[in-house]
Amino acid sequence: MDSLTTSEPGTEPAETLLRDELAQGDATLSSAIPILRHLVLSEEQSLFSDEVVARVRGMLASMARQLLQAEAEAAQIADRPAFFARHEAVLAEALAGEPALLRHVHALTIEAQAALRLQSQADLDPVLSPLLQHLVAAEDGVVASTAMAALAAQARFIQHQRRMSLPIGELPAELFHKALLLFRAQAGDRTSAETAERTLRQGFDESLGRLALLSRLVMRAGERAPLALDVGEAGIAIFASALSLASGQERELTAMSFSEGQYARLALTMVAAGLPPHSVGKQFVLLHPDGTLPEGFTGLGSSQAARLLAASAPGREAAR
Repeated sequence: MDSLTTSEPGTEPAETLLRDELAQGDATLSSAIPILRHLVLSEEQSLFSDEVVARVRGMLASMARQLLQAEAEAAQIADRPAFFARHEAVLAEALAGEPALLRHVHALTIEAQAALRLQSQADLDPVLSPLLQHLVAAEDGVVASTAMAALAAQARFIQHQRRMSLPIGELPAELFHKALLLFRAQAGDRTSAETAERTLRQGFDESLGRLALLSRLVMRAGERAPLALDVGEAGIAIFASALSLASGQERELTAMSFSEGQYARLALTMVAAGLPPHSVGKQFVLLHPDGTLPEGFTGLGSSQAARLLAASAPGREAAR
C-alpha cells in the first residue's frame, strides 16, 4: 500500500509526527465520554453516529432493567411494568453518569461495529473466526473447552449487540461493583434492593465472562498464538484481546483504536505488540480499507511505540 512505501523520516521527526497525531486522537477520546453522556441523555446528535448513541443507550437501559428485575424478584413485585416505568430511566441515567462504565460500553460498541464491518467487507464471521475454529478442534482438552466457551460467549455478545443489550454479568468485576453501588444509591432505603444486590453478587463470576475467556484462550493458544495478532485469522474479539496483552494497553483502549480518527493509536499499538511493518499494514487495510497509515511508524521499535502510548492519557480527564 502507498503509505508503506513512502520515504521514512528520521526517528525523531517520526516520533514527533506520531506523537502529534496520537495527541489529536487522544483529545477526541478525552472529550468523547462527557459528550456521549450528554447525547445518551438527550436527543441531540453531534460527534457520534445515531447507531453508536442508540447502542450505548440500549445497553445502559438493559443493565438498569436487569438490576430492577433482580429487585422485583426479591420483593415479589406483581406489577413489574409499573415498577420498571418508575425507576428504569433514573437508574439508566445514573449508570450513564459513571465515566468508566460509559467508556466500557462505548468500547464494546466500537468492537461490535468493527466485527460486523469485517463481516460485510471481508466476509469474516463475527463469531467463528478461522483461528477459533482451529482451537475448538484442538487436541488439548483445556484449549478446546476454553475455545468452545469463548465461541458461545462471542455468539451471545454479537446477539446482544444486535439487540443493543448487555448482560450485567459480562461486566469486568470493578464495573460490576460500580453498577451495584449506583443501583443501591438510587434504591435508597428499599430493602429489596439490598437482597437483590446480594443475590447478584453471589451469582457473579468474572472468570466466566467473554473477556476473561478470550484472554485465557490467547494465552493458551500455543503454536497458533501468533495468528491471534492477525485479525483476518483471529477475528476482532481475539485480535483485540491478543493486541491488548501483547502491547500492554488496556483492552478498552485497544478496541477504541479500531475507530475512525485513531489511526496513530492503532499503528502504535500494533508496533508495541511486536508486529512488523508489513503485518501492521495488513491489519490496517482490513480494519480501515479507506484509511491511511500515519507516516513514520516503520522507523519505531516496539519499546518506542510503547513509550509513546504510555505517555498519552486519553480519557483521564473524563474519569475525574
